[in-house]
Amino acid sequence: MYTTIDASLQPALTPAQRTLFESDGYLIMRGLAPAERVNELRRVTEEHVAAQIAPIEYEADVAYPGAPASRSAEGGDTPRRLRQAYDRDAVFADWATDTRLTAIVAQLLASDTVYLSRNHHNCVMTKSPRYSTATAWHRDLRYWAFETPRLVNAWLALGEETPANGCMRLLPGTQHLDFAADRLDDAQFLREDRADNRSLIASAINAELAPGDVLFFDAGLFHAAGANTTDERKLSMVTTYYGSDNAPMPDTRSARLQPVIARAPAHA
Repeated sequence: MYTTIDASLQPALTPAQRTLFESDGYLIMRGLAPAERVNELRRVTEEHVAAQIAPIEYEADVAYPGAPASRSAEGGDTPRRLRQAYDRDAVFADWATDTRLTAIVAQLLASDTVYLSRNHHNCVMTKSPRYSTATAWHRDLRYWAFETPRLVNAWLALGEETPANGCMRLLPGTQHLDFAADRLDDAQFLREDRADNRSLIASAINAELAPGDVLFFDAGLFHAAGANTTDERKLSMVTTYYGSDNAPMPDTRSARLQPVIARAPAHA
């Protein structure tokens, strides 16, 4: 199916990489974005943060533990993410549809056609010092409405990502597990007061990334992230994709904005 891929421009995954993603639910591709691309994305992001260009989600909006109580409180104007990245600037749109990126997504989804969702993720995460908050264990499917759970997220590091600045943490293989309702709280986060959940969380791995690395992960994989305890803002661009065998459910948030065809068959 992918014998026509030019490995120099559109990387072909090895059988081992495909098996790893299928079993563990994630795959890290090192240095997928060149330094020039990363630097340009960082430059535009910093400009949009400084100018507070809407739409923005603020730390105060999510009300996670440790977040400012309101936008008018101290630290309440701390951005958590720049929304609608694809429509913000051509530099974001170009990365979201980059052939090297979408070639990998196509292989992970086993679909020649790849759609970019403009409703979920499609953002730049801007984890700032001092007022950033941790995100508890969750799977992204908790707030999405699609015909099938087959979606892949692509998380591009625009700087170093470590435990100190709140890098992603993953629970490998949890995309295959079913969880009884009482193992989750009302917001669909894993309840850390339960012994069975604590033993699962003990298997967590840190997804430490360098600038230009991309973490691909299944939308059903449980993941979390810590607060940024460093003195520098952590920036990451996140996009979500699905294939031709899937579609958002009508009249839901997942269908509000039309998707973008990020990759189409060569003969189309």
